[in-house]
Amino acid sequence: MFAAGAPTPGVGHVDVVRHDGGQAIVRADVVIDEQPVALVYNGLSHVVMMATPLDLEDFALGFSLSEGLLNSVDEVRDLTVQPGAMGTTVQLEVSPRAFSRFKDRRRHLAGRTGCGLCGVDSLQAFHDALPASSVTQRSGALPGPVAVARAFAALPALQPLQARTGGCHAAAWSNPQGEIQLVREDVGRHNALDKLIGALVRQGEALPEGFALVSSRASHEMVSKCMRLGVGTLAAISAPTSLGVDLARRGGLQLFGFCRNDVAVQYA
Repeated sequence: MFAAGAPTPGVGHVDVVRHDGGQAIVRADVVIDEQPVALVYNGLSHVVMMATPLDLEDFALGFSLSEGLLNSVDEVRDLTVQPGAMGTTVQLEVSPRAFSRFKDRRRHLAGRTGCGLCGVDSLQAFHDALPASSVTQRSGALPGPVAVARAFAALPALQPLQARTGGCHAAAWSNPQGEIQLVREDVGRHNALDKLIGALVRQGEALPEGFALVSSRASHEMVSKCMRLGVGTLAAISAPTSLGVDLARRGGLQLFGFCRNDVAVQYA
């Protein structure tokens, strides 16, 4: 059991007043840590994300790959995490070819006052940016609802930050039998998935056999990130969106939603 004031990575300590049955009780409490994280490529800042400052190497790699900034982890020459008073900076040194693509993308963003979807400025550009298909699932059958239910039943025990704060999401990788192999947590659902993706690609060139599960809804962004990395199955504890379902069906991604208490709804 953690002591009330013990320093814990990813957790902040605050004093609160708990109102219960007419009584006001002053006590120490914990909240999930949220800080600005800047991603900088070859000295050029690209984006500042609000994230939990844990596993930021995984986050930077996963974000770069799932957003199409990098084609492979081999394009990264060096990666350093630099904590600071105002937040954390992640410096990525990437190959000249990757940096050239990166600069071309930034030129397309120049002069815009808003960025609703990573700089996409028209409906046609949005649809053109969607991944066409998911890489074929690795050898073996796609996981079924029994394996999905087994993985979700095991997930809460593997979420220490959620258990302490009640304020963060998780993304996990399970083998086809429903045995969880890897978990990443973050205040943001997209960040948790990016951390998982980054951790997976750092382990090897190809994704291991299995599927991804997330403690959130399955929006088109979550589906797109999985498809770009060749994930064959995504299972979400909450609802999918209409575009998420449509994208999964067109791209060949198996998609489950409402995965709770041995129940799973298969949408694609």
